[in-house]
Amino acid sequence: MTSHPALILFLALFGLYSPVAALASYLPIVRTFDEGQLIRLALGLALNVTVFVLIALWVGEPLLKLLGISTAALTATGGIALAFAAIPLMLGKAGAVEELDKPADETEPPANVQSVLFTPVTFPLTVGGTTFAFCVAAAAEADSLRDKLFLSIALLLFAAVTGLTMYAAGHVQRRISLKGAMLLDRVAGILLTAIAVILLANGFTDLVTDRLNR
Repeated sequence: MTSHPALILFLALFGLYSPVAALASYLPIVRTFDEGQLIRLALGLALNVTVFVLIALWVGEPLLKLLGISTAALTATGGIALAFAAIPLMLGKAGAVEELDKPADETEPPANVQSVLFTPVTFPLTVGGTTFAFCVAAAAEADSLRDKLFLSIALLLFAAVTGLTMYAAGHVQRRISLKGAMLLDRVAGILLTAIAVILLANGFTDLVTDRLNR
């Protein structure tokens, strides 16, 4: 049972995603959302992840070949997008740090869910090139339609985990003070910048390696 491909895929994606680390990265984003927006964001994230991983599983390999895109390119692009969002947090130039100097009547209204749902929430904070590569690799190892269906179930469970993590982040955010939020902004910024650097390094290294191997 522990060696079932579907379970292995779920555990691999779960470990790559790391819900605790992901929750911390979501905190600066969900600060201005009310309960209804948070639910829509969590459901939207779960839906986006579902579509992303199922496409990767069922048509990932031929799709990448058709578009001429490699998983390395996706990883590097995710690193760039994440760096743009993370560096201002790390430097204290976004989020709670800016709100300290604002009068109460100048506090920004809740952000639009759609403005953050795809980037950076879905990509690259939740899924990226490595996630896509895991799904493509699992599909390549599947010997039958039945195996792919089991893999699909594992991916649906993974998508549910991401939505629940996002919902939990909203409730954690409401229970911390502004000073705590400031600290978490900096910590999240450092964490996300480090992740961005890793994504960039891995993506560009893989791109160079692929080019040299041709």
